[in-house]
Amino acid sequence: MIDVTIRGAGILGLSIAWVCLQRGASVRIVDPYGAGAGSSGGVVGALAPHVPESWNPKKAFQLDSLLMAERFWSDVAEASGENPGYIRSGRLQPIADQHALTLARRRCDTAKQLWGAHAQWLVEPSMTSEWSPPSPTGWLIKDNLSALIHPRLATNALAIALKNRGLSIETEAADKGQVVWATGVHGLEKLSETHHRMVGNGVKGQAAVFDYDAAGKPQLFIDGLHIVPHANGTVAIGSTSEREYAASDTTDEQLDELILKARTVFPTLGKAMVLERWAGVRPRSRSRAPMLGAWPGRDGHFIANGGFKIGFGMAPKIAHVMADLLLEGKNAIPDGFEVSASF
Repeated sequence: MIDVTIRGAGILGLSIAWVCLQRGASVRIVDPYGAGAGSSGGVVGALAPHVPESWNPKKAFQLDSLLMAERFWSDVAEASGENPGYIRSGRLQPIADQHALTLARRRCDTAKQLWGAHAQWLVEPSMTSEWSPPSPTGWLIKDNLSALIHPRLATNALAIALKNRGLSIETEAADKGQVVWATGVHGLEKLSETHHRMVGNGVKGQAAVFDYDAAGKPQLFIDGLHIVPHANGTVAIGSTSEREYAASDTTDEQLDELILKARTVFPTLGKAMVLERWAGVRPRSRSRAPMLGAWPGRDGHFIANGGFKIGFGMAPKIAHVMADLLLEGKNAIPDGFEVSASF
């Protein structure tokens, strides 16, 4: 039996631990702050694909992961008895002008080529309904690949699923066997210090939660803003991207502007009460892709970091690829995702 130590109980660490455990490894997971204590404890949870064009390894990897997500989260829900808040309910996007409409229609064809029979990208007339975003052209993009998840419910469900299999998160423990460093922003900062160059950095995000029940509806993407209806009767909006900030966990006028924007571009939320204001720092690698694989110069140590805004969407496939590497020595990490790409 192979021993694996996971350092970090964010979405990547928890997911890798879960798949390694499923495959029969002896796993320990160590995090002094517990499950989802960092940016994985956020509120938005939009699992949205890249546009179906200019295909590259990152987009192909994300497609695979989004298609794996339903089975992955169903297994977690069954093992934990908890709802992770996953639903593949699709996404609507208003089309701003004629150029965007032409481009959107072209992508209908490329989606058929790239997504195959797995999902659709469609252009449809806008609807007259409370949950249909206003569209200047009268047309919407509708895809059925996008999904959503409730980050806090998901990390909690993973932690309980692991506990039900005999694995509790330890605040301190010695390394045993192969070691995976999934330590988020702090890990990137430490790597940057060690290698005397910027390996990655934290990008602050602010988001908000509205008291509005649109459970089961598709998520919306309007002028760069994610509007995500969760099953618990709330709608999350987000987020800002701040490379410079004074405090990591406080909200300010930038979130005020985001809330105003949400009410403006989607008037349905105009009178909805704001239940929560959230801020956190997401880990972004220097390469801007997830940083996966062996830690150069440290035998038996591995890195899984840099999820940034797409960590939850990438997590199912990242977990399987890292398990392949740790347990079978099989390296299926795509070009551009290797640790060396950020070093």
